[in-house]
Amino acid sequence: MADFDVFGLGDVVLHCGVTLRQATLAYKTYGTLNAARDNVVVIPTFYAGHHTDVEVMLAPGRALDPAKYFIVVPNMFGNGLSSSPSNTPPPNDRAAFPAVTVYDNVVCQHRLLAGKLGVSRVKLVAGFSMGAQQAFQWGALFPDIVQAIAPICGTARTSPHNFVFLEGLKAALTADAAFQDGWYDDGSPPTKGLIAFSRVYAGWVYSQDFYREQEYLKMGLASIEDVLRFSEARYRSRDANDLLAMLSTWQHADIGANPRFGGDFVAALRSITAKAIVMPSATDLYFRVRDNEIDVTHMPNAELRPIPSIWGHAAGRGGNPVDNDFIDRALKELLT
Repeated sequence: MADFDVFGLGDVVLHCGVTLRQATLAYKTYGTLNAARDNVVVIPTFYAGHHTDVEVMLAPGRALDPAKYFIVVPNMFGNGLSSSPSNTPPPNDRAAFPAVTVYDNVVCQHRLLAGKLGVSRVKLVAGFSMGAQQAFQWGALFPDIVQAIAPICGTARTSPHNFVFLEGLKAALTADAAFQDGWYDDGSPPTKGLIAFSRVYAGWVYSQDFYREQEYLKMGLASIEDVLRFSEARYRSRDANDLLAMLSTWQHADIGANPRFGGDFVAALRSITAKAIVMPSATDLYFRVRDNEIDVTHMPNAELRPIPSIWGHAAGRGGNPVDNDFIDRALKELLT
């Protein structure tokens, strides 16, 4: 049985101009909405993640305690639970799934909170990686609703170098002849492409120091080969078209590229009046500290607070207790 709820959005006209018929948003809530309806925390999912992957942030003793807060975790479009290439009927199935933006995701998430859950105030939007990109977008689009944001290991706009990194992942996956331009059958996935994708990803998600210092031993992994297999296990469990749909969303992430701001990135950043603590990893190889420095320069109520970690991008993923403590201290400040 599914451990999540589904919000029917009806026909959604996406930013690209294509109508996504009978779109759905999968989500899960944790905790209880209080009488004042002001204890709401939103945590959007990250690349290839499901709501279950976010639950590490909700562990006992961590800042986001379901005993105190009503936590809403909306699944991103393309992740296999919300509308995705793998679960959408024709004519928008598989390779025909339309381009979805961060803007599309956040607008539909707002519909979930306002229309389904009856929420008009959000205490905090926190997110890791692509979840951070959605947190920035929440702050820009809904400054009268969102009190605080905590973007973790993510930027308000995907940088050119980050875009090129993602092109490498795309090329590794689609080079498999079994991919068939996205029209493979469920029973015949492009396994070789998924393995190649996973191995490329493993070289970027952790830092050089992470491997040199054998930090993977703290994950219960005995060798670099174990790290590679660990990556394979994750991404081979996902649909290839779903991975590419989310990758497209990531590549084109820009909180100013939407009807509200008309492409004015700086205006979008300036509209984020919520208190913000922006936490890049000091050793992230694609969401760089320098990009967040630029973001924060234009935000009126933001602080840049890099995570002093050698875990690379994975510093915000929840696997290292030291990094978790650093992040939790910032979240507690924002929630106070």
